[in-house]
Amino acid sequence: MNYQGKAADAANALLGLFEHPESLPEVVAPIFAHGNDDLPCRKWSWRNQILTALAGTMDARGYRQWQEAGRFVKKGAKAFHILSPVTKKVKDKSTGEDRMAIIGFRATPVFRFEDTDGAPLADHPTAQDWITSLPFVEAARVWGIQVSVYSGKHGNALGWYGGKQIGLGVENPATFLHELAHAADHRNGKLVERGQHWRSETVAEFSGAVLCRLAGLEYEADLGGAYRYIERYAETAKKSVRACCLEVLDRICEAVALVLETASNAKAANAA
Repeated sequence: MNYQGKAADAANALLGLFEHPESLPEVVAPIFAHGNDDLPCRKWSWRNQILTALAGTMDARGYRQWQEAGRFVKKGAKAFHILSPVTKKVKDKSTGEDRMAIIGFRATPVFRFEDTDGAPLADHPTAQDWITSLPFVEAARVWGIQVSVYSGKHGNALGWYGGKQIGLGVENPATFLHELAHAADHRNGKLVERGQHWRSETVAEFSGAVLCRLAGLEYEADLGGAYRYIERYAETAKKSVRACCLEVLDRICEAVALVLETASNAKAANAA
């Protein structure tokens, strides 16, 4: 197949996923989670839906499509590109009849919902809707932490914690709970390491997995993925995963306990 220019860039983005197979489930899962809505991109090929997810959105359309929906592309917004087939009429050697054959792909520019403004869309999920539904998000509110989303791109951080803010690059509750565990560890006075240190990352990943399980999100807990995450940091400390977890076990338990206590008290106060 012929891929040129922006089409080649899009194809390489897809291939890049397979260089990091651990990220595949995280990218692909939202496609199925939102697959029952009537957004135009649900009719796109699986490849183009994955490219949409990689762009950090679940709704993308062409410039005119957004205009027809009563929205307009914001000034300065940059398009990303999906793959549209290039066809050519050829003669079928076996039948002698003409048929259309795909001879390559061209790049078609589309824009994310997040890069548009205008009329609200009926039944369109918003980032705020998703944030409100996060497990134990009440703890973040009590602590005065703003939770926001950004366009996560392959190879960049999936989330971050910065004192009064949690940023999320993917719609994944496990990522939120990892960052919320950092916040709890911080409030407990234990987050003293700078940067991505094996101790703080072990606390956050282990605590996040525990919180996922407590919220009934066994798939999102991804214990195998959590183990591999901690293992990578354990290697930097030249320790075993077991040794790392044991060394910070008290911090893990204290972080989980603080999240649960804070969220529970907030729910009780709201119900009163």
